[in-house]
Amino acid sequence: MSPTSTPEATSRQAGGSGGDLAVIDLFAGAGGLSAGLHRSSSRFRVAHAVESDVAAAATYAKNFGDVVHAGPIEDWLKQVEKVEADVIVGGPPCQGFSSIGSRDPNDARNSLWRYFVETVRRARPRVFVMENVPAFIRSREYAEFVASFVEGELRAYELVTEVVDSADHGAPQHRRRAIVMGFHRDEGKPVHLEMADHPKATVRDAFQGVRPFVGDLGLGPRKTRVGKAWLPGAFRSDELHFTRTWSATEEERFRAVPYGGSRIDLPRDLAMRCWNDNPRSASDVMGRLVWERPSVTIRTEFFRPEKGRFTHPTQHRAITHWEAARLQGFDDDYLWVGGRADIARQIGNAVPVHLGEAIGRHLAATLA
Repeated sequence: MSPTSTPEATSRQAGGSGGDLAVIDLFAGAGGLSAGLHRSSSRFRVAHAVESDVAAAATYAKNFGDVVHAGPIEDWLKQVEKVEADVIVGGPPCQGFSSIGSRDPNDARNSLWRYFVETVRRARPRVFVMENVPAFIRSREYAEFVASFVEGELRAYELVTEVVDSADHGAPQHRRRAIVMGFHRDEGKPVHLEMADHPKATVRDAFQGVRPFVGDLGLGPRKTRVGKAWLPGAFRSDELHFTRTWSATEEERFRAVPYGGSRIDLPRDLAMRCWNDNPRSASDVMGRLVWERPSVTIRTEFFRPEKGRFTHPTQHRAITHWEAARLQGFDDDYLWVGGRADIARQIGNAVPVHLGEAIGRHLAATLA
């Protein structure tokens, strides 16, 4: 395969082209929500997507076609003449609310939900779904969001808000998210998502069929053109089975952490000074996942075991990008554009596909 060629596009592009429910995906990222909707029902058809991160937008386009605006949502709203959709979904940036972020109440990103509301006002969908971190619903921004729907044409929507764990909806990963669904009153009274009626998926389920790791250290030379620039990719999920070179000390730490253990199991001479100085803090770092349970929340730096419980259950390494994509529910033929850190950020920021699938089934059943 030549450096500028890419894998074949997946069926997600053609498969979503004929559905009767037109979707707008805002703050779309790599497309976790859209992938879940697509998997849940052939009724969903992505009409527009908006994502400001260039690499993530390129990933979205590789999987869903030329429907994505790669830029700020406010620019898209200025450029588009007519906005129509049956369904609007999206997750405005959560860094200002997240428990692992800055939690800055003045973070400008905290107010990007206003563009979500403006899109709802202009498109008047039958239903919308906005997801965020649970802390969002305790913020003043959430109170203002709800207040937006008590006057004018937006009064036609009835809201239902809940906090869900993706592991309760089929994902092999614990990830708590706030879900706000707004149903036009013509569609009937909204109801909460139903939990999956089968045992929780586990790390073992997610890694089923993952080929043995052979020590690959990086991406191949493939490139794709994005505007005037060239970015690495596109790569299939199952091409992302690589790690980095570990130091002798890091390898000793891996060997010293037992199954299900973490840095608290390390002898003092192998622990970082900050761990010894704060024995009760960050007890999950250097932690091994366990086969029998869902994983912890996959974050953007899952490839750094010192950032959390991201060590392989039995092998002496952090999980690979492919394994992280599996835990997030992405298919092996999903295409990714960007460097190692770009793709890790896209994977870690994504809505778990299984949660998107559960939302899709719920909406498809409601929108008869």
